[in-house]
Amino acid sequence: MPKITRDQVKVPADVMPDMREVYVDNYMKATRETGRLMLFACDQKIEHLNKDFYGEGIDIADAEPEHLFKIGSQGVCGVLAGQRGLIARYAADYPEINYLVKMNSKTNLVGTKQEDPYSPQLTDLDAVLAMREAGVNIVGLGYTIYLGSEYESTMMAEAGELIAQAHANGLLVVLWIYPRGKAVTAEKDPDLIAGAAGVALCLGADFVKVNPPKPEDGRTPAEALKIASMASGRTGLVCAGGSTVDAETFLTQLHDQIHVGGACGNATGRNIHQRSLDEAVRLTKAISAITLADYSVEDALAVFNGEKEFAL
Repeated sequence: MPKITRDQVKVPADVMPDMREVYVDNYMKATRETGRLMLFACDQKIEHLNKDFYGEGIDIADAEPEHLFKIGSQGVCGVLAGQRGLIARYAADYPEINYLVKMNSKTNLVGTKQEDPYSPQLTDLDAVLAMREAGVNIVGLGYTIYLGSEYESTMMAEAGELIAQAHANGLLVVLWIYPRGKAVTAEKDPDLIAGAAGVALCLGADFVKVNPPKPEDGRTPAEALKIASMASGRTGLVCAGGSTVDAETFLTQLHDQIHVGGACGNATGRNIHQRSLDEAVRLTKAISAITLADYSVEDALAVFNGEKEFAL
């Protein structure tokens, strides 16, 4: 995939003039100068507690949180996304990683049958900017909205204000938007996924992370995703990676999401970090080969298997 130049970056109008170059710097770093995003999602220690990091089928290396940062450092990623405190504890030892601070999170202990989901903001922007001033390589923010929850208006208001403030300070924003709550009967309905993508655009996000749709009309998930990619407009759409599957299956799904579904990258967590360090690093390179360099599935699989080199 040809790399983009700085003047090809579409800077939002809410980026202050004195922060335009900072925004472009962050965009180019986050997308590795391609316009596509390879997001390494490391926010599950709150979202899913410890079950994603220790147990059957999970490499024992994942029980130690530093495993995430070793992967981010040795692999090929656009950004490593995690909560402010997690990043604060390890960033000094891994200054080369591009960090995206996840501004809100909740656990999965309270199910939607008990209460509609609400994910409150955990910290304010000033705390993040202070970390950036202290030298942490923060390029953006992340925020989750549960569309369809009775608390959606609160989360959308928080996200909208956060995006305006982040852009004013030259930071990117990625929204996680998942339809979820008592009013939602099918969380992966293609129309709802497309609706979530449009909400992200209207809030001004730079990228939106959605779950792959599950169509029931004969279309493939990638074909259904195309409508969501169109709905997102100039907000780049990326898909959540989901639970761990074999590398060939995952890479095939990713290739179809980009080349059939029009996705602008990927957002992968468990499929990467539940593996050993060596295997996880190789998978980041294979994922990035498809996401950032338009490799075929076969060539990307060769990268994963150590038969082909990939580096940006």
